[in-house]
Amino acid sequence: MEEEMDEGQTQKGCLECCIKCLGGIPYPSLVATILLYAGVALFCGCGHEALSGTVTILQNYFEVVRSPVDALDVFTMIDIIKYVIYGIASAFFVYGILLMVEGFFTSGAIKDLYGDFKITTCGRCVSAWFIMLTYIFMLAWLGVTAFTSIPVFIYFNIWNICQNTTVLEGATLCLDPRQYGVVPIAEAKTVCVGSEKFFKMCDSNELNMTFHLFICALAGAGAAVIAMIHYLMVLSANWAYVKDACRMQKYEDIKSKEEQELHDIHSTRSKERLNAYT
Repeated sequence: MEEEMDEGQTQKGCLECCIKCLGGIPYPSLVATILLYAGVALFCGCGHEALSGTVTILQNYFEVVRSPVDALDVFTMIDIIKYVIYGIASAFFVYGILLMVEGFFTSGAIKDLYGDFKITTCGRCVSAWFIMLTYIFMLAWLGVTAFTSIPVFIYFNIWNICQNTTVLEGATLCLDPRQYGVVPIAEAKTVCVGSEKFFKMCDSNELNMTFHLFICALAGAGAAVIAMIHYLMVLSANWAYVKDACRMQKYEDIKSKEEQELHDIHSTRSKERLNAYT
């Protein structure tokens, strides 16, 4: 019987410990972190592959060649964007961890306000700094989303032309990358409707895959924007809670100090009365 009671108490203790651990998880920050990682992974992965597909399309169908000298051509710009994508993936992986840790500490500060852990001025400054930084990143991701919509629009036009080739029979419509600044004005790298290159490009997997990869990258950037907005709401709510809790902490400290002073005064008067009686 004693062994069964000990085993039951052990199981109960493990259950209470698990419930306590689950209760200490900042679920809003966890949801925002998952959404941020999913959006950044989708943007970086699909964007990288879409840029590689763009290089293939330019080389195979528009016959654009890489500059032999160290010039800032379209291929160099694509390589730079790829390196920027690597940096974005690494930076926001670390930033998501920092925001998650901040959520844990803020939740602990609120729940254990009157325990060993106390809210400090440094903690409030860190929370305010994260709010400002997250707001800046949200604006940056809005810019990234707007920038990603440009290749989606371009590929949608090309894809739409390919889907309506029967309507465009006899039309002298050409795709010219000079319109988008891809190649210099002096270089004519056009693909006209009805040509062999045009049909090969429309039937190739590169065009369809690159178009849909850019759409996925745009969706990932949008998800990152939503994650940043979610983080802003969570951080703002945590800041308000911490600020209110700090006021309560100061009030309790002043109250306990006054009670201690009253107790000391009462003890002193009691001793004086006892001495006078004696």
